[in-house]
Amino acid sequence: MNLYRLLQQRAAEGRSLAVGLIGAGKFGSMYLAQAKHTPGIHVVGIADLAPARAKASLARTGWDAGRCEAPSFAAAKATGATHVTDDAQALISAPEIGIVIDATGSPAAGIRHVLACCAHGKDVIMVNVEADALAGPLLAQRARDAGIVYSLAYGDQPALICEMVDWYRAAGFEVVAAGKGTKYLPEYHASTPDTVWPYYGFTPEMVAAGDFNAQMFNSFLDGTKSAIEMAAVANATGLPLGLAHGVTLKRAVAAHAPVRWDDVEYDPANPAVAFRREMERVLG
Repeated sequence: MNLYRLLQQRAAEGRSLAVGLIGAGKFGSMYLAQAKHTPGIHVVGIADLAPARAKASLARTGWDAGRCEAPSFAAAKATGATHVTDDAQALISAPEIGIVIDATGSPAAGIRHVLACCAHGKDVIMVNVEADALAGPLLAQRARDAGIVYSLAYGDQPALICEMVDWYRAAGFEVVAAGKGTKYLPEYHASTPDTVWPYYGFTPEMVAAGDFNAQMFNSFLDGTKSAIEMAAVANATGLPLGLAHGVTLKRAVAAHAPVRWDDVEYDPANPAVAFRREMERVLG
């Protein structure tokens, strides 16, 4: 299978993949910078809570201004342009769109979007690892029941790790752990969004000129984002996940043995814990 050849074939046959992007922040902008050069891809629609920000992202990534002024999804599909809106549900339900990319980074929004994709028969690419870490197995099960594709984003670190796990398993190896190597210094844990930029060597002028989210970059630095991504990898591969923040062992657990709820102390009032218990009840 050669992805580029298949995309070229789609373009030549006039069957470009009709994509809708939800969230035009940092990751969404990076995708938009590539999508305009990718054959066989048509970004029919973009949904963002701030449409002006989405259009600014398009301009910053080199899109022609007129290309994002389609008045509707239907007009965008017919002309090869892009419709920008603040209504994610309208994008998901639009018959002109077949694939939805969620790049919002919001667990609650991501779960809503996946369930809406299930209802409308739209394949979904989940860049939103925050939502996948919380409810990935249940969302994947809902997608299978609906007959749609639920996938991590190919090229993003969690998906690349999963690809490596799959390759080694297919080659006959037993994979006992997976992760990634990143430098974490003790002082990073004291960083906040207000103090993060000097760690990256960014000047105030650089920050002002770009589309940089201080909270997101701080999560890269202090290990939060990596922990979330590893939860997504565990969901996708079935590998065990380390204990979450705020969860402590009550007794010793044998090597390779699963950690059960009776083995740990946790806050039962935590909504994430309640959702996780429900997910396990549904999936068994």
